[in-house]
Amino acid sequence: SYSLLHASRKTFSNVKVSISSQWTPSCLNSTAPELQPYELWNSSHLFPNAEEATLFLGTLDTIFLFSYAVGLFVSGIVGDRLNLRWVLSFGMCSSALVVFFFGTLTEWLHFYNKWFYCCLWVVNGLLQSTGWPCVVAVMGNWFGKAGRGFVFGLWSACASVGNILGAFLASCVLKYGYEYAFLVTASVQFAGGVIVFFGLLTSPKEVGLPELGADEDGSVEEDANRPLMGSDDADDDDQNYSIQATDTDNQPKAIGFSQACCLPGVVLYSLAYACLKLVNYSFFFWLPFYLSNNFGWKEAEADQLSIWYDVGGIIGGTIQGLISDVLQKRAPVLAVSLLFAVGSLFGYSRSPNSKPINAVIMAITGFFIGGPSNMISSAISADLGRQDLVKGSSEALATVTGIVDGTGSIGAAVGQYLVSLIQENLGWMWVFYFFILMTSSTILFISPLIVREIKLLLHERHLRMLAE
Repeated sequence: SYSLLHASRKTFSNVKVSISSQWTPSCLNSTAPELQPYELWNSSHLFPNAEEATLFLGTLDTIFLFSYAVGLFVSGIVGDRLNLRWVLSFGMCSSALVVFFFGTLTEWLHFYNKWFYCCLWVVNGLLQSTGWPCVVAVMGNWFGKAGRGFVFGLWSACASVGNILGAFLASCVLKYGYEYAFLVTASVQFAGGVIVFFGLLTSPKEVGLPELGADEDGSVEEDANRPLMGSDDADDDDQNYSIQATDTDNQPKAIGFSQACCLPGVVLYSLAYACLKLVNYSFFFWLPFYLSNNFGWKEAEADQLSIWYDVGGIIGGTIQGLISDVLQKRAPVLAVSLLFAVGSLFGYSRSPNSKPINAVIMAITGFFIGGPSNMISSAISADLGRQDLVKGSSEALATVTGIVDGTGSIGAAVGQYLVSLIQENLGWMWVFYFFILMTSSTILFISPLIVREIKLLLHERHLRMLAE
């Protein structure tokens, strides 16, 4: 599901050059006569030059990210109150229709309007926001604490897989016109939404299996699914915060937005993710441009080389998730990775004009930045939504995930503007200094959780030594 959603997002990035050419007067753009007749262009042009067209495309990116961030807060709440399968399939199918209208239908009808494009992209951001909270909630229903870091770390590679899929689908049909790139990805996404509607099992109880924490060997299962940042040292007074009623005969009710924000760790991880997603998405949007602009490499070569950042993120998320499973703690693993991320950012900012060396340092940077980003957005979000205070209620998963990812998306949206501003006025070196500052801020926000979990690790080690 999320791979297909990311594929349609990537399509827009891959066809920006073609769209800009279509929106630019033929007298200023040598490729325009190849796309459509000059007379037809004169009746439908949008911008007087390529610079303004490119600026508008950047504006659409910002509009999408902000609407996506707002939608995440709402989608998480909706996902906890309605069937996750319905919400996810509706978001996929309706988003596919919006993408079709935006890129294909408007071109077929030769209808070009800036405000119409903006409205469609706002709606697309809201609809696509249904994806991540729902899929994390479904995964959280099926996988408990045991192995969750490894499973979620590997599974969160779906975004990178979607990027590769979107680039492949777009490149196959782009020679026929950019509208067909939108048509293909929208069709595949719509078909995926239909499959999700008829085939997705959102929880074990749909096939007669016991839910997590509901097995007959209650004490063992309950301990296996205790959250990694759960209140092991909580006072008895903390029981006042229990969200779910103790009556197991009743269906647990979805928690409210303010209640979800008050759960331990939610606000801190949300603020930390805002800083970290800013850095991660800046690499996603700006890395090919940086390679081309700073080293003078061809655009196609820069696009291919930038894949190594995603490769590093996939490996980092999987390995770090596995380590956090072994330690039974997430925050210390994040802290170590982010400390190395600061060093790798500093090193990458001084990478020589050599593609092999650049690719290696880029993969290392992706390992230490993309890995923690994947962990916070998936495994840790699931941990936060299944805390003892919620007593295993799945109705907190989507809401908490929406809060964490929504806050992160706000940071990413603001970051895209700041990166362009810093680069234009101060240069690329200061952009990397900005990334180092944001990565350090991520460590600062989760420092209380780091201290607490390290104390718990030392306490557990002390108990084991006494037992021996």
